[in-house]
Amino acid sequence: MNEILKSNRRQFIVSALATGGALTLGPRLAQAAETQVWDKNELPAGSAEFTPWLTINPDDTVIVRVAAVDIGNGTLTQACSFVMEELGSKWENLIPEYADPNADYKNGGVYSKPGSVLAYFSGRSTNPDRASTYMIAAATAREQLKAAAAQAWGVPAGEIVAKDSTLSHQASGKSARFGEMLAAAAQVKLDAEPKLKDPSEWTWLTKTHPAKVQIPQIVNGSAVYGMDVRLPGMVYAALRQSPVQGGKLVSYDADAIKDMPGVLKVVAVKPKANEPSDLKPPFPFGVNPAQEAVAVIAEHYWQARTALDALPVVWDDGPGAQWTSTAKMNQAAIDAVSKPGEKIELSQGTVDDAAWKGASKTVEGTYLTPFCEQAPMEPLNGTCLVTKDRVDLWHPSAHTQESFFVAADETGIDPKNVYVHQPYVGGSFGRRVFGDDSRMVVAIAKQYPGTPVHVIWSREETTRQGRYRPLMAGYLKAGLGADGMPTVFEGRMSGGPGFYATGMADTAFTLVTPNAQVTSQIVPFHILQGPYRGPGYNSNAFFVETFVDELAYAAGIDPMEYRIKLYSKWADKGWVKTLTEVRDKSGWGKDTLPKGQGRGVAVANWGMGGKPDEGTTVATVAKVEVTKAGDLKILQLDVAFDTGKVFNEDAVRAEMEGGTLFGLNMSLNEGLNINNGQIVEGNFDQYPIIRMADTPDNINVHFGGLTGNPRYNEVGEPPAGVIGPAVGNAIFAAIGKRLRQTPFRTQDMSWT
Repeated sequence: MNEILKSNRRQFIVSALATGGALTLGPRLAQAAETQVWDKNELPAGSAEFTPWLTINPDDTVIVRVAAVDIGNGTLTQACSFVMEELGSKWENLIPEYADPNADYKNGGVYSKPGSVLAYFSGRSTNPDRASTYMIAAATAREQLKAAAAQAWGVPAGEIVAKDSTLSHQASGKSARFGEMLAAAAQVKLDAEPKLKDPSEWTWLTKTHPAKVQIPQIVNGSAVYGMDVRLPGMVYAALRQSPVQGGKLVSYDADAIKDMPGVLKVVAVKPKANEPSDLKPPFPFGVNPAQEAVAVIAEHYWQARTALDALPVVWDDGPGAQWTSTAKMNQAAIDAVSKPGEKIELSQGTVDDAAWKGASKTVEGTYLTPFCEQAPMEPLNGTCLVTKDRVDLWHPSAHTQESFFVAADETGIDPKNVYVHQPYVGGSFGRRVFGDDSRMVVAIAKQYPGTPVHVIWSREETTRQGRYRPLMAGYLKAGLGADGMPTVFEGRMSGGPGFYATGMADTAFTLVTPNAQVTSQIVPFHILQGPYRGPGYNSNAFFVETFVDELAYAAGIDPMEYRIKLYSKWADKGWVKTLTEVRDKSGWGKDTLPKGQGRGVAVANWGMGGKPDEGTTVATVAKVEVTKAGDLKILQLDVAFDTGKVFNEDAVRAEMEGGTLFGLNMSLNEGLNINNGQIVEGNFDQYPIIRMADTPDNINVHFGGLTGNPRYNEVGEPPAGVIGPAVGNAIFAAIGKRLRQTPFRTQDMSWT
């Protein structure tokens, strides 16, 4: 059996079978904002809840409960695909419904145990626990249906086939729809866990392009996003947080705007003003505080926004104001890597004077990446109704369970009386997993109880009150042996509190260097940071793979062949296989490019954690053209990857393309500036996002890098880390200028 299905959760799943409607379950996804009757959740007459994960209705439709939020990455479709493979239903009969965190809380973590801290997180849809949970649940329901039919027809269950939502027995000619066997099937108790199909028998999970299940709703406009929520009597709130993150609200003059049209109330939000519980959520993100803020509640949003702009407010900027400029923050990060950091991230071999003296050549460089905003298309928002003993929260979170616990913590209401209704999400990229936005919604709504309050961040507020990709600096130094390969390496990295070290200490380059030390240093920045499509990795991949390119040139070896030789020392064959694939498919070395054109390559792995055959390895070749004036054009991108195996080829291709473009924009354009502690940029006129006209005509995703290793790893984040260094290395090949800082648009690329 494939290793992905070897799960220690199986006994838990089997023990939870045939609960017969014992759980209180959430409303169907498409109905997320159409009713306030959330606690009834009555199943259609004659339905059978085979497990907490599956309910089959008399009309043969199958409700598949999904904990992982779909942020456009296909988690709903993937869950349905797992069920489809084992159950034998019709694809169009599968209906995804978000798994209610309230039901999870009341029933001992029935939805959050498989997947643990990431159970309700919007990524990792092919996580082994998730895959086995759905497939075992579906196989169990299938066998219960077959057993019921066998008893009714007096035939062996092993001779019954479940296909297209129909049970059939060829020898007797008997058949029945799933819905006709529900009552009897729900009473069946299986003696043992059913055997799952061997992957060689899969017929659905091997399909290359099953369409996302929510596409019809998106096309016809019925899909409900957070901004689409409409409830009877709903009012709106516009908010403003301290312009300098960490600052304090001193005062505001509510009387100055009380007579403006539609204004209902002005409220203040103070972090930790209400901490009624010691709630400890079962996930690592914590119960995050909101920043100090003031909000205007009005009948309509524009009334609230207009009144907020007119509201006299006094702020105390606090210590964050010491960071008077971007240059000052950049220099602080660079200064921090001028000496070894306080925390040792990795130490192997000996990095002493003797090791350096034995090197034939030494190469060093300092690198910098700025704060970046996730810039989801849907601004932050949420709707909340708080009454004396109940909370209802409609929130486009990327971690529904976190929003659930935050709502309970902020109001002090028993979690048993807290209900989170998960709508669709218009993008996350890491921004919507910290819970500060859901806390802000609840903190405002609880001050206007009994009425649903829709809290909306303006685009400017969303941009300036982020949880950004950290500003990071890196210093890398290596000594080369006679063959040009590194024999000794020192890496240093720095960033603000909570920055991520992933991608330098735990990556193949460092691990194949016999003598290596990596240290990190925290810089006391006030700017709040958070996950951002490959946190830590997206900066460190730029540092490391730009540096490796410099080593190749110092050694006088072609950059592609240098990497193949270097990474052939690593036990994970995916590194060399992805490099070989992009070398052959991109035309590397097959032609002589004119001055101003060049190819560059980079390879890295997201999620390996220092181990071979883990995570996802991606190699990218970029072909670029730089005019003498310094204008850059991306001519072609070739991407190869190794996730082990893939389920849905089209979905993987789309995620690889999307992650590549995300990382391309990050590297070419993105960078926030600071003035007197405040974020300068507020909207897309100041914070450029790559346009369709600027994207390369040729983005080629190649599947020849797959090793077939028994894993199905994620694909959304890995490509974002390698595109930047690939383009930067191509620029060097084209014009001989080495770019060690992003965004590239701020660098001088002119040449003569």
